Amino acid sequence: MEAFSSKDLAMKAQKKFLSHMASKSMAQMMVDDTSGEVLDELYRVSKLHTGNRAEAQKVLKNLVKVAVKVAILIRHDKFSKDELKVAQDFRKKLHNGAMTAISFQEVEYTFDKAVMIEILNECRDLLIHLVENHLTPKSVGRIQHVFNHYSDPELLTHLYEPKGTLWPSLTKICSGLNRMIEENKL
Repeated sequence: MEAFSSKDLAMKAQKKFLSHMASKSMAQMMVDDTSGEVLDELYRVSKLHTGNRAEAQKVLKNLVKVAVKVAILIRHDKFSKDELKVAQDFRKKLHNGAMTAISFQEVEYTFDKAVMIEILNECRDLLIHLVENHLTPKSVGRIQHVFNHYSDPELLTHLYEPKGTLWPSLTKICSGLNRMIEENKL
């Protein structure tokens, strides 16, 4: 006999509803000002680099959808002890990535594309490992899309050009990441 759980049904409905509403404005409503500023700059970077507004919107929408779904899973205590360890490893790697990105931006001529790509790939793999038993393959594809987009060597090279068109956005992103680290949100 099939087991029915209203809690599971409610969680699925919540994930579905929020994933349909995940947009730039929804992201700003769900996150604080600093996170919203970082998301806005990530969108701007994607749009300026690709020259494709639709692709930039898709990347940001995928990022928000995944973040919302992971938050719902955490809120409903869906992760096992082993998965919580993976979540902790992911948070540490993300924190390390933010610190590395900031350092590369603050100290001239230290940017190492291979290091950033490796950190982003490790974050992607940890996040996929964390959610693969809870989310659909489509959601896993969203994670791959976001991380593959931001770990693109051409994008990173363009982003870290000190006098390049993306440098002002990188400066704002790093400023926001610094505030998030100081507030222990990252």
